[in-house]
Amino acid sequence: MSILVNKDSRIIVQGITGSEGSFHAEQCLVYGGNVVGGVTPGKGGQMALDGKVPVFDSCFEARNEVHANVSLIFVPPPFAADAIMEAAAAGIELIVCITEGIPVAQMVEVKSFVEHTDSRFIGPNCPGILTPEEAKVGIMPGFIAKKGHVGVISKSGTLTYEAVDQLVQAGLGQSTCVGIGGDPIIGTSMKDLLEMFEKDDNTEAVVLIGEIGGSMELEAAEYVREHMNKPVVGFIAGQTAPPGRRMGHAGAIVSGADESAAAKKAFMKECGLVVVESPANIGKTVATILK
Repeated sequence: MSILVNKDSRIIVQGITGSEGSFHAEQCLVYGGNVVGGVTPGKGGQMALDGKVPVFDSCFEARNEVHANVSLIFVPPPFAADAIMEAAAAGIELIVCITEGIPVAQMVEVKSFVEHTDSRFIGPNCPGILTPEEAKVGIMPGFIAKKGHVGVISKSGTLTYEAVDQLVQAGLGQSTCVGIGGDPIIGTSMKDLLEMFEKDDNTEAVVLIGEIGGSMELEAAEYVREHMNKPVVGFIAGQTAPPGRRMGHAGAIVSGADESAAAKKAFMKECGLVVVESPANIGKTVATILK
């Protein structure tokens, strides 16, 4: 098993006729993902990816014609919020938005809208989802991963790749890797994904990569303490960030003492997570726990 996506997921790409959308849609298709269509308003009836994938004018059409249940969004920031809400309104079960730079005010509207639908939203400003050897929905480099039993949740795209590489070097594969994005307002939280991995029979341990700022890691740690039986290895990025300064992601702004790297690590340890000081230690730490 896996969470969120697998070989049976039916994927459409919103923005498939753009340069980024077409490139990454092709990569997802080559990896083995079941890319069944694309959406670009005004270009319905065309074929994309060298004639392999039909293009529709709307998510409603794609949902009805090719029975899509996953949407991958590569739409420019001014139009991305509407693209997310269109996919949710069309009944797409899983929506993954790679676009960065969506205004916070628009994301407030998006989050409220999606919460009143049956859709799950990942992102924005994220690398997406990878279920090794089954499906890639996003921009993660699939070749570095291998099928296995460790779930990965991360705010950082590059640290997701580092964690996956560390796990593979330690002889461990991944069940599903999820990049949730580092913006102040995102669709799916760490706690949400921990709950999914806890219920997934194929996942034996979870890697949780957070960063300074916000309370999401603290809420995730509380969930681990109260509900999880599987081991969780945690890492917090931004340990050397000057207090109060924005570092990297828009969400990585420390507004209180309990959001610092030191405070988060301490609380995660109190809640039973195994916290590593360096991402270079993730793989061997998980390997030691699972021996």
